[in-house]
Amino acid sequence: MPVNADKTGQWKADIAASVDFYNDWFMKYAPQAFRETRQKTIKQVKSALDATDGMRRVSPAVLRRNPRVLAVLRMATAPPLAVDRLIGLAGVPPNLVRRMEKRGDLPPRMKKGDVERGLKSIGEMIRALSDMDIFVWLERGVEPSEQEIYRASTIVADRLCGAIANPIIRNAQEQRQLAKIRKWLEEHGYTFIEAGMGTRVDAMRPGTFCFHLNVPVEQESGREVNIPVDVAVMPRKLEGRAMPLLVEAKSAGDFTNTNKRRKEEVVKIAQLRATYGQEIDYILFLCGYFDSGYLGYEAAEGIDWVWEHRMDDLAQFGL
Repeated sequence: MPVNADKTGQWKADIAASVDFYNDWFMKYAPQAFRETRQKTIKQVKSALDATDGMRRVSPAVLRRNPRVLAVLRMATAPPLAVDRLIGLAGVPPNLVRRMEKRGDLPPRMKKGDVERGLKSIGEMIRALSDMDIFVWLERGVEPSEQEIYRASTIVADRLCGAIANPIIRNAQEQRQLAKIRKWLEEHGYTFIEAGMGTRVDAMRPGTFCFHLNVPVEQESGREVNIPVDVAVMPRKLEGRAMPLLVEAKSAGDFTNTNKRRKEEVVKIAQLRATYGQEIDYILFLCGYFDSGYLGYEAAEGIDWVWEHRMDDLAQFGL
């Protein structure tokens, strides 16, 4: 029996309450999350400046030792460079740049000579486009002062944080949502267990829950892959069920992105049902901008949800 998916007459009021809930959180806590990330990023930028001798030596050796520094260096140019723009200007294989930024290493199958030439070209491009208004000591040819290093670090950090503002907010929201779920579950007698410590979705003990559990599913090709689920809860009273309730925490600061992302849950539930049967319970934990179009799409696929502003609805899913 659906808990919220079939209550269409209640959707409008819930959408309004959810938007108000999200906006209230954003005004109170988003600036703090951004400031904390900014302070960490300033330290990362300063470390990058130390590694490159204040942008004077962006050498292959520097890039090889710390590939992730490239994300900082792209924001140290005038204008700041997007990943694809750097790839085009430097004339390097896309996999080299993307691997450096996403995984913090170098492509293992790429020939050493090609890697060296690529790193050299990247370094030359970064050095040629270095923002002289930020790194004022480059034209002077003298050592920068501590104040100049700090000022440059804050400017580049602001550029970096501006480029990743939405992920910063999403991460802060996810941590907050999971903390709220944990608090509710523990208040209702559930015990937290760590995922990745031999925890299996089909072997959880009653009355336990975990976060970020990898659930194996079988694709149409027959290949088995893991899909991450934010929360898995095994009810204390099984009542014939063998699988936990799976919960996906979702938050959104505007209506546009939710409708772009709504197919993600549909793909997940299809894979879960194909592997574990139609009765598997997979629900959404919603906070923010989710309109009736989004809700209708999910309901049509048999996906139910709980609104964060009305968390006690979790009990109606057997918890």
